Amino acid sequence: MFQGLNVFKAAHAMATHAGQRQTLVAQNIANADTPGYKAQDIRPFAEVFDGDAASGMRARRVGHLNAPDSAGNLPTFQSESPTDPNGNSVSVELELMKGVEIKREHDRAIAIYKSSLSVLRTSLGRV
Repeated sequence: MFQGLNVFKAAHAMATHAGQRQTLVAQNIANADTPGYKAQDIRPFAEVFDGDAASGMRARRVGHLNAPDSAGNLPTFQSESPTDPNGNSVSVELELMKGVEIKREHDRAIAIYKSSLSVLRTSLGRV
């Protein structure tokens, strides 16, 4: 009955996106001294969500349209930031700022989930 509530799906998607983006930021920081390494990132969730809503088409399963693969990986892009003399484009300061932004996105997703769960419980008469 309550399996198709979009607010829970959106909160899950936000949290999953934040986790995937945090993984890339951690990889960037880990490779900050690797010669030739290019910093990677994925588009922010708002851009991904707006892009899906504007087209009117959504991937409903793996392999449908341009759906992420079975691991749930989103397409990455390489940062266009200036490179060091060794060809590395990672700026640790920028990556740390991205990490803070991502934490806020994840906290927002959890807050949405908890608030929606609270509303659902209240509507069922449970507190």
